[in-house]
Amino acid sequence: MAKRDYYEILGVGKTATADEIKKAYRKKAIEYHPDKNPGDKAAEEKFKEAAEAYDVLSDTQKRQRYDQFGHAGVGGASSGGYGDGMSMDDIFSQFGDIFGGHFGGHFGGFSGFGSSRGGRRVNRGSDLRVKVKLSLSEIAKGVDKKIKVKKAVPCRTCQGSGAEDANSTKTCETCHGNGVVTRVTNTFLGQMQTQTTCPTCGGEGRVITKKCQACNGEGIVRDDEIITINIPAGVGEGMQLSMSGKGNAARHGGVNGDLLILIEEERHPELIRDENDLLYSLLLSVPQAALGATVEVPTIDGKAKVKIEPGTQPGKVLRLRNKGLPSIHNYGTGDLLVNISVYIPETLSESEKATLGGLENSPNFQPQKSMKEKIFSKFRNMFD
Repeated sequence: MAKRDYYEILGVGKTATADEIKKAYRKKAIEYHPDKNPGDKAAEEKFKEAAEAYDVLSDTQKRQRYDQFGHAGVGGASSGGYGDGMSMDDIFSQFGDIFGGHFGGHFGGFSGFGSSRGGRRVNRGSDLRVKVKLSLSEIAKGVDKKIKVKKAVPCRTCQGSGAEDANSTKTCETCHGNGVVTRVTNTFLGQMQTQTTCPTCGGEGRVITKKCQACNGEGIVRDDEIITINIPAGVGEGMQLSMSGKGNAARHGGVNGDLLILIEEERHPELIRDENDLLYSLLLSVPQAALGATVEVPTIDGKAKVKIEPGTQPGKVLRLRNKGLPSIHNYGTGDLLVNISVYIPETLSESEKATLGGLENSPNFQPQKSMKEKIFSKFRNMFD
């Protein structure tokens, strides 16, 4: 099922400011909060949908890619999204700060989700960037590419916790599991309260008493992973796709980073791309141009036959409809434009010279006045 427009999900226009987007997300998240709608799966999906929309539209770079390429620019390489890649707890942790003291001081403070997390920090893995080279044929149809990447993955021994076993962690005694330390200082303006990340646990709320030997307590190790990337049809050189959660794993079971895919186009031996159109230069002989012919031209799928009308002039462009590349926004398919050139031989045999010499004074082989005027007009326009 196709994803809905992110602006539509949050109920804002495409010119909405960052503050307007934040307020709209806050309103939607309150409306569809799981604790406010217990057991309502539809509300839970809308809650996740709003979080996904806010994640993209609140990030300047992601928003630019989305505005330019749509869903393909931020998640088109996978079904991804928060509905598949992040738990409800991760959403609360990542976006809970925009709610301030609402719901009794916690984002999830109705009764369950997030309320126990306090100010604990969730680690996030770094993003990975890879380049994928595609042929015009692959761009025209879309393709699945399998790539092997070296990345941080959760430690299999400790399942990403960093601890030797379930009994090898304890609540941080400095912050009492909150992840933050509150300090009250007296100033001439009165008492001021500040919160900082707990220096003992680094904001995680728990400390490891016995580290996993396989990962040295990090919860992650370096390993190879085979990733299947779904490339949609119509992508272009320099375009960047994103796969949510396919980047480096985070320390101690946090949120994975994203995989960013940079598209590169392989040069076609005969066709040149111009946005969604393809260009081909067809070289005819003098007899073919003068008498007409049926010739073959290359296309993405193979060959196509083109009829050359008698008297075809150099510079004429033939248009083969829908033989170009599809638009990534589903706006249709481009054309194949065939530009006609005529080959004039540099050397001639005596018999060929005699044949052409006999045609020199023929009216049909003299440039017409209208053609002379047309060529002169083009020449003059070059200097105007």
